[in-house]
Amino acid sequence: MSLLAKLHIKSCHLIVVVSLFLISFLLVFFSRYNRLETDNALIPGAQTLLLHDDGELRDLIPLLQHSEFEFDVKNYEWALQVYGYQSFRAGRYEINEPISFIDFFFKLSQGLQDPFNVVISSGMEQDRLIQRVASRFRFSAQDLSAAMNDSTLLSEIMVEAPQLIGRMIPNTYEMYWTTSARQFILRMMQEFDKAVLIPYSERAEELGMTIDQITTLASIIEWEVRHVDEKPRVSGLYWNRLNRRMRLQADPTVAYAIGVRRRLQYSDYRVAHPYNTYRINGLPPGPLNNPRLTSIQAALYPEDHNYLFMVATPEGYHAFTTNYQDHLRESRKWTNWLREQQRIRERMEAEAKTDANAQQSAANP
Repeated sequence: MSLLAKLHIKSCHLIVVVSLFLISFLLVFFSRYNRLETDNALIPGAQTLLLHDDGELRDLIPLLQHSEFEFDVKNYEWALQVYGYQSFRAGRYEINEPISFIDFFFKLSQGLQDPFNVVISSGMEQDRLIQRVASRFRFSAQDLSAAMNDSTLLSEIMVEAPQLIGRMIPNTYEMYWTTSARQFILRMMQEFDKAVLIPYSERAEELGMTIDQITTLASIIEWEVRHVDEKPRVSGLYWNRLNRRMRLQADPTVAYAIGVRRRLQYSDYRVAHPYNTYRINGLPPGPLNNPRLTSIQAALYPEDHNYLFMVATPEGYHAFTTNYQDHLRESRKWTNWLREQQRIRERMEAEAKTDANAQQSAANP
């Protein structure tokens, strides 16, 4: 065989080998590339990622594994090289269904976090509200407490620190997890302005009250009244006392002063505290809690009547009277009912204890 023929055969072999190599390489390349492009590259376990700080996408691998995401680590690392993404931004990200690498990287690198609903419950004292709210955000309770006492911020929103709690209108709000404590307060003030300040400022002026005095009265109503339909009547009673320069003598202010929600004792009413309306004249210095809009509206539009006294009833409402003698009579009814309930509880506890002793004796003859 001639040298030329041998060279031809070798070149053919080389072409075949190179062709096979290229075909194999392309098959592997496109196979891996298709795995990068698939919408199932990352299958979520935990559906919410909370990333407290900015960082590198490569460093997320242990967190994703701990959160039970299903994915190929080598493909993840290769995808970072192919697509050129490097870092992510802090945030709250919902991954509710399988996602491609490029969509995942884009979402986190651009900080396209998902909002969530923040429920602001009604009737919360400031410390409880701070703890409840801070548990939902990245900021801490200490951060929120500091912001609520920040003189610069308070000057900006033109609200004094004791009044701030009364402006935290209960509702459900859509917010972002990385919202700062300052941003949260500014958002709540915007919501208060829309719900109360803008529509009701003129009405408050007609009554000779500031908006903050209205929210203070509303906070007492919020604490005192269980049923919405009774709020205007209770408001009317407090207005009657204020107009006659009587002390409000509102039990919620005493409970606030002693820091405990329980049945009050006679000694509680004597506690020296700036919020105890059994010892001070007029309204307390600020709201006890964050009242609902219905309580604020009741404070603004009280029922017109002559009632000056009220006492609770077993049905959860109040018995209203115009004079002290009638009030004493209604108070005795309430006290007798409470005593009867106490006797019933004690009897039931005694019977339960007797039954437990009998069962123990039968089990251990």
